[in-house]
Parts: sequence; C-alpha cells; structure tokens
Amino acid sequence: MKLKKGDNVIVIAGKNKGQTGKISVVHTATSRVIVDGVNKTKRHIKPRSSNEKGSTIEKESPIHVSNVMILDPKGNKPTRIGKKTVDGKNVRIAKKSGQELK
Repeated sequence: MKLKKGDNVIVIAGKNKGQTGKISVVHTATSRVIVDGVNKTKRHIKPRSSNEKGSTIEKESPIHVSNVMILDPKGNKPTRIGKKTVDGKNVRIAKKSGQELK
C-alpha cells in the first residue's frame, strides 16, 4: 500500500468527496484508511447500569484506499505517488511536482 499514517489526503469519491484530512490508521489487510474528521458515523451507547446515562458518540469510519488521493505538498492538489531511489534508499515522490513525500 502506498499510503502511510500521517499523510494528508483528499477524498475523491463518495458522500465525503472533497474533504481533506490526515490519515490516522491504515488497515493493510482490508485496504482501508481512517481519515481524521472525515466519514463520521454516530454510535448509540446503551446505559450499563441504572445510574449511568446512554449517549451518542461520533467516530470516523474507514474509507477504501481507492477513494482517497494524497495531496501534493507543493500545490496542495491531488496527485499520484511514485518511487525514486535517492542515496540508495527508495523514496516516495509526488508525480505532479516531483517532490519527496515524508
């Protein structure tokens, strides 16, 4: 998988199209990522005891990798990812600008 934790991405398909955020979790087995502040779902919590209250929490749901693209560090636009060898190490680069991705 070419995406890593901490990458800034934009959603390119689905109900959250156009939203941007940072990747917080990468699930390589299912090819899904969780992006901060994107694809939020509500979950209802049932009270466990009589003195406890029920509540509703919002959390981010996973998005398939094909529905997100990394943002170019130079132009802040979506770009593809390439690989390049620099000083004997493989480095990810942005195809649009040619800059290294961290």
